[in-house]
Amino acid sequence: MTDAARPYWRRLLVPGLLTIVGLAILIGLGTWQLQRKQWKEDLIATLNHQMAAEPKRLPDASSRAAMTRDNSEFQRVSLSVEFIPDAKPVYLYTGVSALRRDLKQPGYFVFAPARLADGQTVVINRGYVPMDRRGDAPPAGATDIVGYLRWPESPGWFAQERVAKDDVWFVRDPHAMAAARGWGPVGAFYIDQQSPTPPGGFPKPGPLTVTLRNDHLGYAITWFGLAASLLAVFGAWAIRERYHRTS
Repeated sequence: MTDAARPYWRRLLVPGLLTIVGLAILIGLGTWQLQRKQWKEDLIATLNHQMAAEPKRLPDASSRAAMTRDNSEFQRVSLSVEFIPDAKPVYLYTGVSALRRDLKQPGYFVFAPARLADGQTVVINRGYVPMDRRGDAPPAGATDIVGYLRWPESPGWFAQERVAKDDVWFVRDPHAMAAARGWGPVGAFYIDQQSPTPPGGFPKPGPLTVTLRNDHLGYAITWFGLAASLLAVFGAWAIRERYHRTS
């Protein structure tokens, strides 16, 4: 039996099944992107709330053990620290910072170790310095600061952690920094300092701002558009087949 002689419904069967599978995949991808959009909006709202909230006192050592990236990152805290004298800082390269809208030029973030009142050492990102500056030395004695809880980054596939010969770092990893500088054991988290600013102005701490991309609606529209196009193509083909059979 030739293709033209086959019943119309049989000629639609395989293309129709393939179209249904394709529609299910495309609509599923579009729905997933809408779910991701809602998740991203909730995440941005949560981060904005945390970053705008009044700082809470950093918990004691026993409570800090339960703090994780998932339940504590970007929380705003106040704490009293004493920077370790003569500890060599780490200069971490930054281009245009995704979380610091006030920074417009490449430079460095200055990381330094400090002791808490209970004796634990925590790493502080004291803030930004231009590429031609090194900033003021940390203050001596106990210092009250406000900042954000942050957790270490992992090196990417193509990003090295540091360039040893230039002593420039690219990954925010306080444990690797402590090992390289001989700071000793440090906490699981580090602090992005928000205030105070040193008398000389540098390193320049500052507030963090959420700038997460949220393109999921555009992706959803693309997937739903492809689903509509697939349905239109199948409909046009089915009409053509019907016309071809009856002509």
